[in-house]
Amino acid sequence: MHLLTPRFFDAIVPRSLPGSARAYTYASGVAELGVAGLLATPRTRRTGGMLAAALFIAVFPANIRMAADWCRDPERALPLKAGALLRLPLQVPLVTEALKVARAG
Repeated sequence: MHLLTPRFFDAIVPRSLPGSARAYTYASGVAELGVAGLLATPRTRRTGGMLAAALFIAVFPANIRMAADWCRDPERALPLKAGALLRLPLQVPLVTEALKVARAG
């Protein structure tokens, strides 16, 4: 989706990062596809797991920004605000599961 509908993702790139938001959007989309390819291949699954964990950690600031922006938006529906907040702690099991995949190879 990063490559097909980049505007949504551009909006959550932290403003403190240097360069254009679109570059980060495209880079994260390419990274997701690359990690998926590594995870799909048994020979590269260990590397894929490590990179998946790193990617989940790297995009966490964008998830925080999205939750903060959505919670401040009076037009945003309450269930969407709650979902944005509730997904933040889900990053922990995503990272731990990616690391399990890396260890199992």
